[in-house]
Amino acid sequence: MFSRSCITTCTVSSYHPSSISNSPTLNSKFKHNQNNRTHGRYRASLIMNPDSFEVGRLIGSYGFMNITSYSGLQSRPDIDSSLQFEDVGGLKFQDVNEGNVQIRLYEGRVSQGPRRGTPIIFKVYPGKQIGGLEADMMASNELKSHAYLQSCSQSICQNIQILLGGFETKTGEQWLAFRNDGKYSAADYAKVSSEKLSKNRALGEQKLWNPFEQETNIKRKRSFVIKLLQGVLGGLAYMHDNERLHQSLGPSSVVLNTMVDKEAAYLVPRLRDLAFSVDIRFSSLEENLSGLSEGLWRRARSSGAFTPMEKRAFGIADDIYGAGLLFAYLAFIPFCEAGIIDSLSLQRLLESTFKLDLTAAREYCLADDRFLEAVKFLDLGDGAGWELLQVMLNPDFRNRPIAEAVLNHRFLTGALL
Repeated sequence: MFSRSCITTCTVSSYHPSSISNSPTLNSKFKHNQNNRTHGRYRASLIMNPDSFEVGRLIGSYGFMNITSYSGLQSRPDIDSSLQFEDVGGLKFQDVNEGNVQIRLYEGRVSQGPRRGTPIIFKVYPGKQIGGLEADMMASNELKSHAYLQSCSQSICQNIQILLGGFETKTGEQWLAFRNDGKYSAADYAKVSSEKLSKNRALGEQKLWNPFEQETNIKRKRSFVIKLLQGVLGGLAYMHDNERLHQSLGPSSVVLNTMVDKEAAYLVPRLRDLAFSVDIRFSSLEENLSGLSEGLWRRARSSGAFTPMEKRAFGIADDIYGAGLLFAYLAFIPFCEAGIIDSLSLQRLLESTFKLDLTAAREYCLADDRFLEAVKFLDLGDGAGWELLQVMLNPDFRNRPIAEAVLNHRFLTGALL
């Protein structure tokens, strides 16, 4: 399963705050969410007045990939087991097209009220004229999903990005305001980490390192990745416990407050990008399922999940599979030099070349010195990492663990470090 979003940073000018008062108008669906107050302190106080915000500099943008067709491999109908590695390289196993929805990100802050001065990140969805109905649906679904999750308990989950409010402009753009808890992503961390390895190798620094210092750096990186994965699974477990799927989990959908390995103790990963989140309460599953979740339920039917209970189980297992791919990404990319392997190549390797046989994948990687540190990482605890990765990527969705069980696996408890 591909992560539906991939972020690209852009070069921008310095911060110049500008008021946005008098320009936007409020959309009825935002008013509805504002008035639908519950005991959840964040949902009950969502800021819907555009005069309460100031917009700063553009900090990035990203788009979404549309996956429009699938073929079957047992319980993974989006993979055709008859295809060879070269076929997958041509993306013949599914149709992937660039989506019409392009998201912009801005810095900003709250300018009025009790949260005045709070730094925020604006996520801007284009209006219907540019992004079409899909953009409007995605914005509405993301707001609804965050508002619901923030109302589920008095203490909000620290591993999910906090929505502070939103508004709609006269041109139809949907602006969602999230608390700024970090501008980095797991993809940024992996990229910087692999580039640092390449730079050290090119400068010959690795030969000069004290062996104990090199070992310390590796241990710090392992601790950082474990803490990152703990946060991801903690957020996912919270969502599943409260009847929500993420459905867009990937390296770019995890926000980090630091990318420094030695600061792992202070790392707080947070899930974002809930535009494709799916309500799996039985009352919702019994309704006519279409829209943003149509592809998920089509794959569920292809895997033999027809009843509401079976669909719910499939959806949860599908999120676990996405988390498994993210786990594989974080176990390899930060531990390899830049350019050795990327997320798509790693996915092809696991799904097409080795048909999700992680024992065979390990033997292949063990024979390539470029993957040595990744193999050593997953080998901890007599292969505990490979063991966990295998169950998360089990071809049969019925045999995948729930997020809570993954969290409690010995590889993620930190005991092996």
